[in-house]
Amino acid sequence: MKRILLILCFLICANAFSQILSSNLEKKTLALGEVNHLIIKIDNLSGKPVTAAAKNELLPFHFEEVKDSIGQNQNLYERKIEFAVYEEGKFTIPELEFKVGNQVLKTIPYEIDVMNTAQKADQINDIMNNKEVKLEAKDYWELYKFYILAALGIIALIIAIVMYMKWGKKSKSSPAVATNQTLKELDSLKKKKYIEEGNYRSFYVELIEISRKFITKQYHLPADVLLTDDLIDLMKKNNTISQENEKVVEDVFLRGDLVKFAKTFPDKDAMEKDFADVREFVKRSSKDLEFENLRKDV
Repeated sequence: MKRILLILCFLICANAFSQILSSNLEKKTLALGEVNHLIIKIDNLSGKPVTAAAKNELLPFHFEEVKDSIGQNQNLYERKIEFAVYEEGKFTIPELEFKVGNQVLKTIPYEIDVMNTAQKADQINDIMNNKEVKLEAKDYWELYKFYILAALGIIALIIAIVMYMKWGKKSKSSPAVATNQTLKELDSLKKKKYIEEGNYRSFYVELIEISRKFITKQYHLPADVLLTDDLIDLMKKNNTISQENEKVVEDVFLRGDLVKFAKTFPDKDAMEKDFADVREFVKRSSKDLEFENLRKDV
């Protein structure tokens, strides 16, 4: 008798302190899109934490969760889910797991039938007749402003591209730009102090390289690929560069070739003069181009 009483007491205590999970599904037959309710409760928590799927992620794929609310206190966990199904057929809510402390509790599975209650012969009528609404200019602007702004933006972009293609490239390759760039390169050469150090070979190599690049860009002559003699002949036949500037190019380039092959050794005064002559030639180049343009116009 005492043993039976002890077993009963043990069972009563176990039930008193164990967690009890219950679930309730409102409807097992639904129309398409009809909202259903699932309520899950866990009693006797005794402060233990409950772990489950995150909000709006508890039910399987076909169940569209409308609302998922969770309430919990020291002894009770309650979760209320509103959901709908938008496909016909039979669908199953499987066992849903809830972890209470170290214990895993599972709900019972539910089967739900979803039916399309609309019939092909059903006539659908508007609740109210259509109304004609007069739109003002402001209303049209609100409706189409993004399209208008996008069109204006595209037009502005096309105009900018055309202007750049027509004038932007010209300005970058204009005589003034080429002149200023070459003068800067000559100033950089001067700062290397080749003249002061008597490094005549490096001086003439860089001076002639700068000059060749300038003639190619400013006069559109292939100075960067022609030999010195061929370049001098072309300048005289082309008649684009003035005789004064031709003389500078001829003297400096011929002397540079002699220095390159160690056939002459110029002093500092000669190097200074050649540098100054090339610099003045670069500055005077714009007059050559003005004269050439006038000659073409005539």
